[in-house]
Amino acid sequence: MSYIDGFVAAVPRGNKEAYRKHAAGAVSYFKNFGATRQVETWADDVPDGKVTDFKGAVKAQPDEDIVFSWLEYPDKATRDAANKKIMSDPQMKEMGSQMPFDGKRMIFGGFQPINDTGKGMRPAYVDACLIPVPAGGQDAYREWADKFAAVLKESGATRSVDAWGDDVPQGKVTDYQGAVKAKPDETIVFSWVEWPSKEARDKGWEKAQNDPRMKAIKMPFDGQRMIYGGFAPILDQ
Repeated sequence: MSYIDGFVAAVPRGNKEAYRKHAAGAVSYFKNFGATRQVETWADDVPDGKVTDFKGAVKAQPDEDIVFSWLEYPDKATRDAANKKIMSDPQMKEMGSQMPFDGKRMIFGGFQPINDTGKGMRPAYVDACLIPVPAGGQDAYREWADKFAAVLKESGATRSVDAWGDDVPQGKVTDYQGAVKAKPDETIVFSWVEWPSKEARDKGWEKAQNDPRMKAIKMPFDGQRMIYGGFAPILDQ
């Protein structure tokens, strides 16, 4: 089964191209260690939340935008071996020193997909979510996610992924737990939906929200602490 390393970062708005080039320069590096795909997406429709939101998750400044990104590996063993090598690699230390953003506020972690449906093609738009879920509620969440994904795919989405927190460290400045105000008995779900275009996404959500099945699906988590937003891919290799 595949494995996901997920990241959220705050990047100065004026450094968008510098960030894209920095990320592009790392593609071959991660693939040499076994990654199969690297995706970087830039904030497009990321609302402020009443309780939690992407901006608060990484303590974004007014002149910063949010990047939601992930690495896909064929399995956890490949990812763990890659991270072990990366941690001691001088090249990674050099790349880290050249990051065009504040790496101390970046949040990251490893996630195990429990729902991955649809076609893995390059999307033109991505809806991203971070969700606090009771640690013992994986089956209930998967059932909800399966039903939710079915409606979205019928509404135009091409792929839906829900990945369960597996190796999600606590940070000194920011972390996933703080991002969603997670309770001690909760884990984090790193989730995204891929769309063929922003227009398809906007029309798809309108259709989905009017679908009676969507209204009947009860969320097995505290939706008030869920973080969500729309992102435009700037790198997908």
